[in-house]
Amino acid sequence: MKDEDLIIARELKRRLSELARLLDFRVFGSRERGDAGEGADMDIFVELETIDKNLKERIRDVAWEVGFENSMVISPLIFTRDELENSPLRSSPIVKAITQEGLRI
Repeated sequence: MKDEDLIIARELKRRLSELARLLDFRVFGSRERGDAGEGADMDIFVELETIDKNLKERIRDVAWEVGFENSMVISPLIFTRDELENSPLRSSPIVKAITQEGLRI
């Protein structure tokens, strides 16, 4: 992961931590691997204990703000612990890849 991307991810995590208790926060995809092309988005995985529509919207707004400030699109995937443990998501290939290969911030 490039240093400037790590700085952006840490800032996003800091701001999101002011909204909710984060159980897990990871960067995954091309930005995490360090092979992102120009204009690539930053893929973020966020796990929370609980979430409602308002909080999910606020998280997306903060991701947009941080992305706007840094001239990039930030794409958050937001899940609750219950969704990850007790729904079909627990078998999802993308969730498995994120938890195995994503960079925990």
